[in-house]
Amino acid sequence: MKIAVIGVGSIGKEHARVAAETAGCELYGVVDTSSDRAQAVAEKNHTKYFSDLEMILGKVDAAVIAVPTDRHRQVTTRLLEAGIDCLLEKPIAGTLSDADSLIETAAKHGRLLQIGHLERFNPALQAAQRIINQPRFIEIHRLGSFVPRSLDIDVVLDLMIHDIDIVLTLVGEMPMDVRAVGVPILTKRIDICNARMEFSKCVANVTASRVYRDKVRKVRIFQNDAYISLDYKAQAGEVYRLVHGKELPGISAGRLEVVREEPLKLQLRAFLEAVSIRRVTSCTAEQARRALQIALEIVERAQKSL
Repeated sequence: MKIAVIGVGSIGKEHARVAAETAGCELYGVVDTSSDRAQAVAEKNHTKYFSDLEMILGKVDAAVIAVPTDRHRQVTTRLLEAGIDCLLEKPIAGTLSDADSLIETAAKHGRLLQIGHLERFNPALQAAQRIINQPRFIEIHRLGSFVPRSLDIDVVLDLMIHDIDIVLTLVGEMPMDVRAVGVPILTKRIDICNARMEFSKCVANVTASRVYRDKVRKVRIFQNDAYISLDYKAQAGEVYRLVHGKELPGISAGRLEVVREEPLKLQLRAFLEAVSIRRVTSCTAEQARRALQIALEIVERAQKSL
């Protein structure tokens, strides 16, 4: 299967590396508006480089798209119309109308559109999902130092949307109420945000920051029979269960059995499988649209708090 990577900035160059290393696909080439950047990434991965998207049309079966969010609709639409299946970096788009347009275009042309909500492929979460059952409270902290990328969007669409997607997946419904506060620190957009999502039987409290000192990716899930603590960065997790004794109840603790692997590689393999069976099995465009809907609502609430 011949694949091209469109946009080889900080994220795209990693997609190119993974595609070059993955069995079952051939990295046909990389595309970027910066010829120098495209050439450097192409040479590193022993492939061709192009500065114009049109030059790869008709020559690849699928594409990984990692261009800025405001170009998602334009670039992805052109690829879908050309008969190319697409793995598109999150968020699916910057607006719901653009997301709807992409969904309609993919359906019209019979192409696959998978969205890169990468945390779905974190081995710690995948191990935990086997025991997560009707969570009642979810708390997530996603904090990182400032990086001059994705500055065209708020921290909600840049970072928090990963966790919004996971919360919606675990709870299995849309929230009944959303509250948020946010603060711009280094940019004119919201750089730190806390959101509270209330569901019929669950509450999720999510914090994201792109101006923190260290990189933190922590998840805590409370349900009737267990407390599950995950560290996405370390790909590790612990489970605490209530043990009923003769007098007082106790707590048993244990580690999750996690098989470590690079999430980008797992995501690409899932995309290759989706292309082969003609069905997206993880993070459809419709699911990504729901995450975008809640993310935009959080941004709106956060802006009102300023």
